[in-house]
Amino acid sequence: MSNPQTRPALVLVGHGMVGQRYLEALAERGVTATHRITVLCEEPRPAYDRVHLTSYFSGSSPEDLSLTPAGFMAEHGIELHLDDPAVSVDRDARTVTARSGRVFPYDVLVLATGSYPFVPPVPGKDAPGCFVYRTVEDLLAIEAYAKGRTSGAVVGGGLLGLEAAGALQGLGLATRIVEFAPRLMPVQVDEGGGAALLRTIEGMGLTVHTGVGTQEVVADGPGGAVTGMRLSDGTTVPTDLVVFSAGVRPRDQLARDCGLDVGERGGIAVDARCRTSDPRVYAVGECAQAVDGRVYGLVAPGYEMAETAADDLLGRGREFTGADLSTKLKLLGVDVASFGDAHGATEGSLDVVWSDSRSGVYKKLVVSPDGVLLGGVLVGDAESYGLLRPLTGSVPPAAPERLVLPAGIGGAVSLGPASLPDDAVICSCHNVTKKAITACTTLPEVKKCTKAGTGCGSCVKVIGQLLPASTDKGLCGCFPYTRAELYEIVRTLRLTSYDQLLDSHGRDTARGGDGCEVCKPAVGSIIASLAPTIGASGYVLAEEQAALQDTNDHFLANLQRNGSYSVVPRIPGGEITPEKLIVIGEVARDFGLYTKITGGQRIDLFGARVDQLPQIWARLVDAGFESGHAYGKALRTVKSCVGQTWCRYGVQDSVALAIALEMRYRGLRAPHKLKSAVSGCARECAEAQSKDFGVIATANGWNLYVGGNGGATPRHADLLAQDLSDAELVRLIDRFLMFYIRTADRLERTSTWLERLEGGLDHLRDVVVHDSLGLCAELEALMADHVAHYRDEWAETLSDPDRLRRFVSFVNAPGAPDPTVKFVPEREQVKPDLAVLQISPSPTLEPLGGTR
Repeated sequence: MSNPQTRPALVLVGHGMVGQRYLEALAERGVTATHRITVLCEEPRPAYDRVHLTSYFSGSSPEDLSLTPAGFMAEHGIELHLDDPAVSVDRDARTVTARSGRVFPYDVLVLATGSYPFVPPVPGKDAPGCFVYRTVEDLLAIEAYAKGRTSGAVVGGGLLGLEAAGALQGLGLATRIVEFAPRLMPVQVDEGGGAALLRTIEGMGLTVHTGVGTQEVVADGPGGAVTGMRLSDGTTVPTDLVVFSAGVRPRDQLARDCGLDVGERGGIAVDARCRTSDPRVYAVGECAQAVDGRVYGLVAPGYEMAETAADDLLGRGREFTGADLSTKLKLLGVDVASFGDAHGATEGSLDVVWSDSRSGVYKKLVVSPDGVLLGGVLVGDAESYGLLRPLTGSVPPAAPERLVLPAGIGGAVSLGPASLPDDAVICSCHNVTKKAITACTTLPEVKKCTKAGTGCGSCVKVIGQLLPASTDKGLCGCFPYTRAELYEIVRTLRLTSYDQLLDSHGRDTARGGDGCEVCKPAVGSIIASLAPTIGASGYVLAEEQAALQDTNDHFLANLQRNGSYSVVPRIPGGEITPEKLIVIGEVARDFGLYTKITGGQRIDLFGARVDQLPQIWARLVDAGFESGHAYGKALRTVKSCVGQTWCRYGVQDSVALAIALEMRYRGLRAPHKLKSAVSGCARECAEAQSKDFGVIATANGWNLYVGGNGGATPRHADLLAQDLSDAELVRLIDRFLMFYIRTADRLERTSTWLERLEGGLDHLRDVVVHDSLGLCAELEALMADHVAHYRDEWAETLSDPDRLRRFVSFVNAPGAPDPTVKFVPEREQVKPDLAVLQISPSPTLEPLGGTR
């Protein structure tokens, strides 16, 4: 290797996502060995994943977001200066001066300064409580300021604005979004997609203002903190915190000051090789205006520019002339995707639309008169994005009206990866084709060799479908272990957090990441079921555990179609005193809730706002009720008939046993929900044989049935043991449930698990009845731990003011109803107002047509 001091000097200004990708491209091409490389970074930390910035609020640390592999800089001899941005460039002397005063000579200068948040020039924009949403430091500041405050507002309803709104809501703030355009995400989705997105987001409790601008941020006197916002329609809304997310502008001031050409509307002008007006200076990413006159604000085009600039150093002739603007994101839990000519700007284009307002799904494909797919918009269901986007510019193998139909509807067609041509671009972030992916055999190999799947991640599912059938039985791309193996790892090593498990046993490609929607709830369930044994908190919303839970668990209630929640107190065995029955009636009356006696022998209360949940549960807990776990992957109910006590056919006291079993297994977290029943005789009035575990009385004791379920694919339970005493029955159920929890896959019902179990019922009987594996004592001990440490989740929540901050009103005026949660009378009760939800009587399929 040559003397570092004699090698050409390359200075990179900016170390964001694109800057780091440029350094990796240099390393891959051997340039780090031939050049002396210096990086000037404005932020106090190396490059991190800005695309997934919001995951910080769901448990990821700033270190988890890092994109800079440990030892990367030292390995490649790169000199990184943090918190020391460039302040001037002298192109004649070929030097860059940093804020610290240090001067760095260059032979090649690369500008990757990115963009800055645009803050509208409104009065009060600098008041305490006003923030932007761009960096980790911004998030830390927002988090700190939000403590003790109740409401927040986001100016801007684009990609980052919706992420910011989700973050504020997650911090316990009643949140509103103000968007100047007539719809949310105006760049990515059309009017129909925006309407579907609006309905879904309002159903989550956020207040949305579209078609209005922010006129002024109202503060508490000169120099005082934010107290509200005045909008262009004349209204003033209260808020304690304002986040500006109204778009970004290219950071081109450094280029302007040193005389480089810039675009008329901003952005450092570059040619197809990413060279500026000075051939020794390159510009890549969001600070650059490409030859097509566009400044690209997505990471994929930035990566492509980084590759182009790196290749040009070696004279390879690569060019960047434009990029795909397709995007697929999950915003506030809603899938949103757009690709190609999503707005139908092509002359003569036609729209094919499927709209189902009831489920919040909107799909539109834009096609040419001769059937060429030009683009599309998908809201609420973006499963087909990974296969439709690569088909853009070609005639799909099926009629477009069949491609937008949901699965299960006659005529619907679901494309497979085989329908894609070899030159179809599967990973737009790194411009990787189907042919390049199919040259590999495993996902880790694909990521290592092509980098596909390491960007936004939207292509990972399609990549998996393109690869040969794998023997890898890992739970997901984050772990090479099954759920059962992860259970044993957590139990044996007493790991109490998801991060510990990911760091110690995750795949190399996943370590340092923040996991995925598959493994997070699964690991959360494992930790919850093992909490007493491993020393973890049994409260599912404690610390990191909250970020792992499924949607309903976040509020310990089931979200309903109009944004309200259900309240389901536990009523063991369906037995209830008149006093408790009166309390339920009074609560339902006082809060205007819809009440229904269910098939599971409970009384469900519907229509509660999220801010009302603590008030409702305070009254129920005071009356002796506890959570019925209708929202969790846990035991729901143990149904019963009236049994021997009342029924002339009964041979055992089914009610007493049902109550004992429900109280024993309440709160038991499992791979899937659990249902049970006890019948007092062979007439089977409680339908025990359709349950995960069911008990039927005999003249000599109890028969135990396992592995049944109702639903769309009903299965009768199998007889595991018969004529059991009370003690024998409980002991076998303990063993059965813990063996299921220990060995089942994620979201696997006992019926599916039993059919999959090698050896089936005979093997299960050997294990839990005859103790063939010597596990029974351990299984019983695990259940004993659960029973001994059970505490009601709602009682736990009500006892802690910090936990109650999660349950905030969806309106800023305390006690005022959320205008998006409305009801109309029906049969002397209430039901959701369908007119507010804009729900059509039935899904509609618009025919091919509508020439533009």
